[in-house]
Amino acid sequence: MKRALVISNGIGAERAFPNREDVCFEVAQVGPDFSVDLAGYDILIAPNGTDHVALYRMRQQIRNFLDAGNSLLCFCGWFLDWVPSNRWIHDNSKPTRDVRHFVGEDQLGLLDGVNVIALDHNRHGISGWWACGFIEPAPGATILIKDTWDRALVVVDTVTTNGLMILTASGPLGDYSHRGRGTSPLSCLYDNVMCHCANREGEALAEPLSTQGSAGASPSRKTRPPEKTF
Repeated sequence: MKRALVISNGIGAERAFPNREDVCFEVAQVGPDFSVDLAGYDILIAPNGTDHVALYRMRQQIRNFLDAGNSLLCFCGWFLDWVPSNRWIHDNSKPTRDVRHFVGEDQLGLLDGVNVIALDHNRHGISGWWACGFIEPAPGATILIKDTWDRALVVVDTVTTNGLMILTASGPLGDYSHRGRGTSPLSCLYDNVMCHCANREGEALAEPLSTQGSAGASPSRKTRPPEKTF
């Protein structure tokens, strides 16, 4: 089982990440002088609403985490450069009524069973509702989903570091089955992403957290009981 850490800004976004059979999630609550030890984790998740100032302060630690072969999932547009070599651009120059979603290059099978066209409009018929702006991908990174103007909305980067980065242009992803949306394209995409992360080989796992002394633990970390899987 892989271990994932979700960065929480106290707005409830972490509820979209219940434990799974293949991934156990823990939550780190952002606060004054926020710092968390990433040792022992395989996956770092920055959900929609993330505190990017806090993660910018941890940018070297996050780079080291990726260079060790681990995974970063960022589902929130980052206005500070803590994500290695990829940039999120906040842009509202294009009319949202014209936003459509198109398949880019899917080398990892992340779009298996995902109806990308269903992202064009939400249940109220509004277009341009999911992503915000676009991503300038790192050289060699893959555009998984693009918009009407061929701009990257979802990027998969396996070349910048030894690890994996899956980044959205602020489009939220998670398990929204508790909202009755278990079969939505976003839930399907999220499930594919988590399955891939859970089955990745070659992570340089650090010493398990259970063997670390109290000095290595963050006082703000809240651990979900591992026996409760969803």
